[in-house]
Amino acid sequence: MSILTEKQLDRYADVLLWALKKARSGKFKKNDVILINYHMPAVRLAEIVFAKLMAMDLHPIQRMGLTATMEKNFFELSNNQQVVFQPPGEKELYKQLNGSIFLYAPESMTHLTGIDPKKIGKAAVARKFLRDILEKRDQAGTFGWTLCTYPTKEQARHAKLSLKAYAQQITKACFLNRASPISHWQETYNNAASIKKWLNRMNVEFYNIESEHTDLKITPGNKRKWIGISGHNIPSFELFLSPDWRGTTGIYFSNLPSFRSGNYVKDVRFEFKKGAVVNIAAKKGENFVIQQLAMDKGANKVGEFSLTDKRFSKINTFMANTLFDENYGGKYGNCHVALGSSYADTYTGNPRELTKAKKQRLGFNDSALHWDFVNTEKKRVVAHLKSGKNITIYENGQFTY
Repeated sequence: MSILTEKQLDRYADVLLWALKKARSGKFKKNDVILINYHMPAVRLAEIVFAKLMAMDLHPIQRMGLTATMEKNFFELSNNQQVVFQPPGEKELYKQLNGSIFLYAPESMTHLTGIDPKKIGKAAVARKFLRDILEKRDQAGTFGWTLCTYPTKEQARHAKLSLKAYAQQITKACFLNRASPISHWQETYNNAASIKKWLNRMNVEFYNIESEHTDLKITPGNKRKWIGISGHNIPSFELFLSPDWRGTTGIYFSNLPSFRSGNYVKDVRFEFKKGAVVNIAAKKGENFVIQQLAMDKGANKVGEFSLTDKRFSKINTFMANTLFDENYGGKYGNCHVALGSSYADTYTGNPRELTKAKKQRLGFNDSALHWDFVNTEKKRVVAHLKSGKNITIYENGQFTY
C-alpha cells in the first residue's frame, strides 16, 4: 500500500509532466519516446506516469532499476569485462530518447559500503558516453529530463523521521497538499526569473562564499548565466551556474551528510588550489570520497555552484536525499558545490555551439562524476564585480534582491 494517496500520486505525476515540459527547450510532439526509470517501491507512481504519457500520444518505456541485492552482487561478482559491459541496443535507445523521468525510491542506501570505490568509479566512467549522448540531445532541444523522490522506510530511517513524517515533507515541498500544485510551481518559477535576471546583469569577477567553516572563491568565467527552477528536479528551488573551474580556490565544508553509490559520508572538507581539490578530510567516508574524486581527470574540480533561497523552499529538515538536501530552506538556506561534470545550459550562447573544445576553453568541467556537497551554515556570498564594486547577493538564507 502506498504511503501517498492516489490523489497525491496523481498530482505528483502531473507535476512531473509539467517539469518535463519545462526542462526541454523544444516542444514534445506525438510519438516522442520517454523513459521511465524507477525503483520498485515507486511502481504505483510509475504506472500513473505511464498512463498519462500514453494519453499524450507519447511512447513510454519503463525500466526498473536494480534492487539493492542485485547492485551489490553486480559489484561483488563482476569481472573486468562485466563491470564495464553495456547492454546491446543501449546506445541506440539513448540516441532516440526525447525525455526521461527518474523515480528515486531506494530500499537500501549503504549496501555498497564494503565495495571497492575504484570499481564503482570504473562502472560510472563506462556509462559516461550515454550521458554525453543525452547532453548533446538536451543542447539540441530534442531531449528533456526530470526526477523526483518517492518516500521509503530506508530514507526515513537515515533522516531519523517516521515514514509518515518523511512523506509529509515530500508532500509539502512538492505542493502535493495543494489543490493545484502546478500553479504553485509556476508561481515559484516566475518569482525566480526576476532574481536570475538580477544576477545575470552583474559583470562578476568572482564570488566569495563565507560561513563558519567555508571561505571559498568561485569564478563564474566568461559566457555564464544563472539558471534554475527549470523543471529538471522536483522539488527544485536552487539557482545555480557552472563556473570556470580554474578559478576555484579556498576551503569548502559540507556539513550535511551525503549518501552516494551505497556509501555514507559526513562532514567533508575540501581545500582547492588552482581549481582542483588538493586536500580532502571527512568525519565519515573519507576514503570513498578520495577514490570517487580520482575516477577521472575532472572529478576533483567544480562543475556547479548553487544557492537556495529559503523564501522558496519549504524543506526544513535533513532528508538523507541529495535532491531534497541541496534544496534545503530552513533558517539559513543553503549553498552547494558539485564536484565533477558541469551543465552546458548555463552557457549564455547557443548550447549547440558548445563543443567539447569550446567547453575546455571556457572552463566548463567534464567528468563521469557529479556529486553535490551541501552547506547549510549561516553564510554571506559577495559578488566582486570587474568594476571593483562589491555586492552582497546572498545573506541569512536568501538573495538580497
